[in-house]
Amino acid sequence: MIHPTAIVQTTDIGANTLIWQFVVILAGAKIGDHCNINCLSGMEGDVVLGDHVTLKPGVFLGNGTRVGNRVFIGPNACFVNDRYPRSRRPLDHHALTVLEEGCSIGAGAIIMNGIRVGRFAMVAAGSVVSKDVPDHALVTGNPARRIGWVDEAGEPLTLDGERWFGPTGEVFERLENGLVKRSQ
Repeated sequence: MIHPTAIVQTTDIGANTLIWQFVVILAGAKIGDHCNINCLSGMEGDVVLGDHVTLKPGVFLGNGTRVGNRVFIGPNACFVNDRYPRSRRPLDHHALTVLEEGCSIGAGAIIMNGIRVGRFAMVAAGSVVSKDVPDHALVTGNPARRIGWVDEAGEPLTLDGERWFGPTGEVFERLENGLVKRSQ
């Protein structure tokens, strides 16, 4: 479904995707299956969305943004595509910004270009992300800093000795570099 007030210049849209009021999507954008693109969102042409992605109202995705499957992007989140912007200066290259599978971006967060947000990571509302976010990390602030770890559902992990545990008993091991990984 594409709402009649939306301006959609791409035809590369997956099945069962919903595009709501006053959305602008430029030619060249690729959108997966079962996505929900809420009102007042914008997407430039060099953007790729995976399947089951949710964009809440007011999200802007700039050129070079790659969004994995099952990613949630909260209201008014902004993805910067030029660290040194000038009016009417076309860029011939955009650093890729990658949102890995299952991550969540909170309302009003700003994600600088060239950043990778890892699998199942969570960026808190209002954060300014200027460096990569590891898998399962919970980050907040300006600049965003890691304050904890979360499981695939976004629930906080608790530390017990050398291992982290999710609320339903799943086990995550601390790696030598300080990151966590779900135990097999």
